[in-house]
Amino acid sequence: MEVVPITPLILPAQPPVQTRVSRAVDEFFYDNKIVRDFGIATVFWGIAGMIVGILAAFQLALPEANMNTAVTTFGRIRPLHTNAVIFAFVGNGIFMGVYYSLQRLCKAAMYSKKLSQIHFWGWQLIILSALISLPLGYTTSKEYAELEWPIDIAITLVWVVFGWNMFGTIAKRRERHLYVGIWFYIATFLTVAVLHIVNSVALPVSFMKSYSAYAGVQDALVQWWYGHNAVAFFLTTPYLGLMYYFLPKAAGRPVYSYRLSIIHFWSLIFIYIWAGPHHLLYTSLPDWAQSLGVAFSIMLLAPSWGGMINGLLTLRGAWDKVREEPVLKFMVVALTAYGMATFEGPMLSLKNVNAIAHFTDWIVAHVHVGALGWNGFLTFAMLYWLWPRLYRTELHSKKLANTHFWLGTIGILFYALPMYWAGFTQGLMWKQFNAEGMLQYPNFLETVLQLVPMYYMRGIGGVLYLSGVFLMLYNMIMTAKAGTLLVSEKAHAPALRPASEDPHADAGHWHRWIERRPLQLAIGATVAILIGGLVEMIPTFLVESNVPTIASVKPYTSLELQGRDLYIKEGCSNCHTQMVRPFRSETERYGEYSKAGEFVYDRPFLWGSKRTGPDIHRLGGKYPHSWHYNHMMDPTSMSPGSIMPPYPWMFENEIDYSTLPAKIRVLQQLGTPYPAGYDQQAVADARRQAEGIVQELKKEDIEVKSDKEIVALIAYLQRLGTDIKVKPEQATAAAQ
Repeated sequence: MEVVPITPLILPAQPPVQTRVSRAVDEFFYDNKIVRDFGIATVFWGIAGMIVGILAAFQLALPEANMNTAVTTFGRIRPLHTNAVIFAFVGNGIFMGVYYSLQRLCKAAMYSKKLSQIHFWGWQLIILSALISLPLGYTTSKEYAELEWPIDIAITLVWVVFGWNMFGTIAKRRERHLYVGIWFYIATFLTVAVLHIVNSVALPVSFMKSYSAYAGVQDALVQWWYGHNAVAFFLTTPYLGLMYYFLPKAAGRPVYSYRLSIIHFWSLIFIYIWAGPHHLLYTSLPDWAQSLGVAFSIMLLAPSWGGMINGLLTLRGAWDKVREEPVLKFMVVALTAYGMATFEGPMLSLKNVNAIAHFTDWIVAHVHVGALGWNGFLTFAMLYWLWPRLYRTELHSKKLANTHFWLGTIGILFYALPMYWAGFTQGLMWKQFNAEGMLQYPNFLETVLQLVPMYYMRGIGGVLYLSGVFLMLYNMIMTAKAGTLLVSEKAHAPALRPASEDPHADAGHWHRWIERRPLQLAIGATVAILIGGLVEMIPTFLVESNVPTIASVKPYTSLELQGRDLYIKEGCSNCHTQMVRPFRSETERYGEYSKAGEFVYDRPFLWGSKRTGPDIHRLGGKYPHSWHYNHMMDPTSMSPGSIMPPYPWMFENEIDYSTLPAKIRVLQQLGTPYPAGYDQQAVADARRQAEGIVQELKKEDIEVKSDKEIVALIAYLQRLGTDIKVKPEQATAAAQ
């Protein structure tokens, strides 16, 4: 038998064994009290904001719900509702989740408890100031940015405190790697700061009155660059960061894909910032800017769904747990709602779809699928997950939590489906022509009356959704009573070694070089979000042909300026647009389409975003003064069946001329060509024009004093759209 020699196995040379140097383990305490405080504020302001929203919803079906008082009309409480749910409910929810997750991801207590408290109470005072100022009519009218300049400054200061505390915590972290959730927190902080500062630039007239630094087309571009990205970077990116933390925790599974999270993050923050112009399609915004917004809106679908897919696939193998755990049920519906909303957004940015959907209730449905489903349900999931851990006990009742889930889900359906139906109804009725080539429904009110049942159903949906929140509140109270708040949670972790002493500091994926260095990450994120805004804004501001002037367009008279400010104060732009789009259906109904040069003296722009009432850009001169007088006193006297509330206080309140000279001076500083010294003549000029209106009203047996607010409002309404000549045959019954 042959003997086969055995070849010895030669092992490669091994590196010398390194003795691991043991590091001291630090003991520290997570601050749970600040998390609890923001959690309580989230629920409190959520309920308050939703109650206001339900009132606003029923006001469109039942005008009597406006209660005939200035502070409760739809025009004044609609911005109160949006600010309450966005910045109070969602805002506090963001801070609750960030303060909990950031400490654990960094293995460090918050940088400063004092800064945490300043942040908490400062934010609540800002919300309280909105609660007081908006119903009183102190508003800039810029959507999601209605708060006046002193409050804007306070927001900036409190936001800086939040950032100081967040970056301070990151700086003293004991974990080198910055988890994906923190990337989104950093991008949120930086982008919201840029958005808020740029959009809020204004010159003050008085303590609670200012004029935007931008006018007309430029103001519209800046506002919707802000407005769209407020949704992107306040309602989306921080919640994606929270999803990346709380979903794996609740499911007990790691995030599906690290690489997908990298692609998701960078592509989302880069693309999102370009998409704002899709809110201004078919308006006077230059076509190139509109097309740019459309292109990037379509591209936005990919990173948005990348995040949704990463979240849903994290639950692979955990679907049995989803059926049992209400927290995961809320999260699954939240991600589904996010996917639906982020599919619908790009679809609505297509010009052929936007032509039907824009200014209709379709947009209201779209927004609320995201707000109620994505933001609302993810917030509820975080609260249900956090409360037992903060109070070291079991959730009081999973049964109540499941009931909340189903009430909320049914509430969303009752809200959204009627609004989709209403939106389709509006879009089609507005554009319908008969066999003779005439508008099938020339009277705008014909459309409105078809929507009233849907508005009732929307209100019922809101009540169902809110009833679930009350169940959650009870559940949280009982959970807290059964346990004890763990104010300071003890934790241990070794101190972080300097990168120079850590041979594995940048080992692994190339992206670790960025994500382990917060400064580089912050710089990269800032560059990514600045590019789109600069590309869109610089040409619009610096290239004169983008906003061609019209010689016949003159500044408002002093009385018209007062009337315009009253129009803003009453929130009329929440229901009426001032933008006739270049469609035959609109030019037949309203008159000549709107030109960019007509808005060069509009600070702020008032193009609006929804037509609950008709467009009024060509309203001037179509009706006598008496029509406007009677319409404001009792809308149904001029338009039977109207859902617009009356404004009796405007017939009693005197015009406040005390700030008129200051208004003229500020507008002169901003470039409005009032003659030198006009500020000293403005009041007298206003009184003369008011007296002329009063004399015209007398001819129709209407007695009114010339110093009443209604006179100034009539002056403004009669000016609208009269700076350019409109063909007589185009003058139709636009405001019926």
